[in-house]
Amino acid sequence: MKSTHDAAEHRTAGDRPIALLDEHAHAWSAETARARFRDGLSGPTAGVAAGRTQANLISVPADWAYDMLLFCTRNPKPCPVLDVTDAGSWSTALADGADLRTDLPRYRVWQDGDLVDEPTDVRAHWRDDLVSFLIGCSFTFEWALAGAGVPLRHVEQGRNVPMYVTTRQCRPAGRLHGPVVVSMRPVPPRHLTSAIRETSLLPAVHGGPVHCGDPSALGIEDLGRPDFGDPVDAEADDIPVFWACGVTPQAAVMASRPPFAITHAPGQMFLTDARDEQYRVV
Repeated sequence: MKSTHDAAEHRTAGDRPIALLDEHAHAWSAETARARFRDGLSGPTAGVAAGRTQANLISVPADWAYDMLLFCTRNPKPCPVLDVTDAGSWSTALADGADLRTDLPRYRVWQDGDLVDEPTDVRAHWRDDLVSFLIGCSFTFEWALAGAGVPLRHVEQGRNVPMYVTTRQCRPAGRLHGPVVVSMRPVPPRHLTSAIRETSLLPAVHGGPVHCGDPSALGIEDLGRPDFGDPVDAEADDIPVFWACGVTPQAAVMASRPPFAITHAPGQMFLTDARDEQYRVV
């Protein structure tokens, strides 16, 4: 994973946030968003189809599916499972009529742990033995942060959220192992309590932060060089706040090197028909 910084710079250069490309994207239905992605629109999806739950995707061969399910079960903070498909199926109960092969903005295709393609349509790569996991995404809790007055610097600056590979290790499961990946949002001190409270009420989309403050405690040396996404400019008194991230399974793919996998491109999520409020605990 030493090349992730250079790869991240290459990947994000041509993918502006969709909310910048179309000022009406926040008001799209999830179905409209998926149709636009199916037609080739790509880019980070923060703020798209406001109120609809966003999800990470990872598809693995059926003989790796139990390992992946066990990995998610043992690591629920970074890998909260929202749905699991039957082998070969490209549909999900989370979005009626959706096609997981075409309805994300951009995908990543992996062979033996190496990234080999980043298409906007994976029908040519699809296999009849693939089992897909849809995993909660922190973009879903951003509506709660915004509603509580917590500023979202990456949204303000028109950037993808920064994501970092940490030195914290997930609990291994079968053949799968790897580090925890986190997303980071700078939060002013006066909003820190609200940020922790609001996200903790949404455990199905990563819940509360895993760390606040000094990034070196997570093994992060430079906030200006995220492994995925874009660097974000913080205000002088902002505190870096880190949430577990659904890119963690991709880090496990890189570390564990299964023969094949398909994932979403970091920050470019699947838009479900589920409403964000459905995952809020009372």
